[in-house]
Amino acid sequence: MRTAYIGMGGNLANSADPPEATLAAAALRLESLGRLTSRSSLYSTAPVGFTLQPRFVNAVVALETNLAPRELLDALLAIEQNFGRDRVASVPNGPRTLDLDILLFADLIIGEPDLKIPHPRLAERAFVLIPLNEIAPQAHDPVSGKTVSQLLHSLCQNGEGETDAVLPIQSDGWRAGACMDVIRPAADLRTDPSDGKRQGKGHSHSRG
Repeated sequence: MRTAYIGMGGNLANSADPPEATLAAAALRLESLGRLTSRSSLYSTAPVGFTLQPRFVNAVVALETNLAPRELLDALLAIEQNFGRDRVASVPNGPRTLDLDILLFADLIIGEPDLKIPHPRLAERAFVLIPLNEIAPQAHDPVSGKTVSQLLHSLCQNGEGETDAVLPIQSDGWRAGACMDVIRPAADLRTDPSDGKRQGKGHSHSRG
C-alpha cells in the first residue's frame, strides 16, 4: 500500500454537528478506503481568499491505501457529498461542510485538469503545512524536492503564510478517534484455539 496525505477542513455545520464533529466522522469514513496510520491535531484557521466567512477547522491524516489516485479522488468526493458538500454550487474558497484534498500521494506527480498531485498550493498554505508537518515532517514533495518541514520553514521565513492564524484546538471526539487509530490493529489479533497463541493480522498504528 502507498501513503496518501489527506487535508481535511470545514467551517459549516453538517446537520446539527459542528465542523470538528464532521471531521471526526469523516475520518471514520476514510477507514473504508484503507488504513489511517496517523492524524494531526485539529487547528482553527483563518479563511483564505474569501474572508467574510467563519474560521475553518483543519487537520491532516495519513492514509495507507491500495486505491489508484483517480479512485481515491472519486472516493473523497463521494464522502464530501455524503456530508453535504456541493462543489459545483459552492463559492470558490467559500464556506463548506467538508473539504478533502489529496496533498501528497507517495512520490506521484499528476497534472490532469481535475487531479493534481501534489496539491498545487501545498507550499503556500500554512493551514495545510502546519498539521502535515506535525505528522510527517520528512514527507517529500516530489515537485520541489523539499521536505514538508523545509516547505514550512520557507513559508514562515517569507511571512506569507500567516502561520499565527493557525491555532490548535481541542476536541474530545477527534482525540477519541486518534486513540482508535492506535487500538484498532490490536483488535485484529486473534487467538488460535489449537495452541492458545495470538496471531497478528495487521501492523500496529502510531500517531506519527
